[in-house]
Amino acid sequence: MNNANDFFTIVGQLVDTTWFTLGETSVNAQRLIGFVLILLLSWWSALAVERSVQRMAARRTGTSMSEHGVYALGRIVRYLIWIMGSIIGLHFVGFDLASLSLMGGALGVGIGFGLQNIFSNLISGVIILLEKTLKVGDFVDLQSGVMGRVAEINMRYTRITSNDAVDIIVPNSEFINGRVVNWTYGEQLRRVHIPFGVAYGTDKDKVKAAGLLAARAVPFTNEDEQHNTEVWLVSLGDSSLNFELVVWVGIDGVRSPGRVHASYLWEIETQLGVAGIEVPFPQRDLHMRTGKLQVQLIDDRQTPA
Repeated sequence: MNNANDFFTIVGQLVDTTWFTLGETSVNAQRLIGFVLILLLSWWSALAVERSVQRMAARRTGTSMSEHGVYALGRIVRYLIWIMGSIIGLHFVGFDLASLSLMGGALGVGIGFGLQNIFSNLISGVIILLEKTLKVGDFVDLQSGVMGRVAEINMRYTRITSNDAVDIIVPNSEFINGRVVNWTYGEQLRRVHIPFGVAYGTDKDKVKAAGLLAARAVPFTNEDEQHNTEVWLVSLGDSSLNFELVVWVGIDGVRSPGRVHASYLWEIETQLGVAGIEVPFPQRDLHMRTGKLQVQLIDDRQTPA
């Protein structure tokens, strides 16, 4: 019994022992444990609230807020709870929040020495969530060459998943400062151009008919009164008549540009073969002029090494 009392006495002394001071507040193990528990509770509460918002929005079929708006609202509420929990935890430890104003100068110097990119990405993440010009599920093409589907929008970065299932972490500031092509923003149909060529002397009407048949054979094609499939003669090349199959595709096709391009080329080659239309090889004309041709024979044995 005495051993147990001595153990609890030692533990109590360790808990009450001051480790360091913040201003006039003594910080001990009890305050640090409470600080960690407050942070963990705030993180858990933030995740729970975000999921609750998403579930409530999913149950309310008549709500005017879209799925992407619910996602943005849940993320913003989650970050606000994190910030509030951190402030409460610092206050519990004894950190004087009024001193934050005195730290502004030092924080500004820190930002100038390398934290500006972090803060820029944080602010850019908030702007993206509030403006909703970029949403989870959108297919984007960035100025840096990154192309893929938006899988996740966080405060500092956005995760892009390519069609090869490669996750690319892109800083949020790139979406604010650079050019972004959002293929799935607004209009649900997009027009794609599939170039191909045929030999000179080929009947253009037969080429057009073959191109239209090829487009109808591809399931990505969307055609109605306002979105017609066309075959354009775009240029007279060195070795071929250059055409383009101009066709409208839906969201599934927009999100798979490589597959779409390959599918249409496959069907175009098939239909050209059925119609007996030749796909040309590169051709060059060689002109010979009459004159004297001098040939100098060199003995390899006399050639210096």
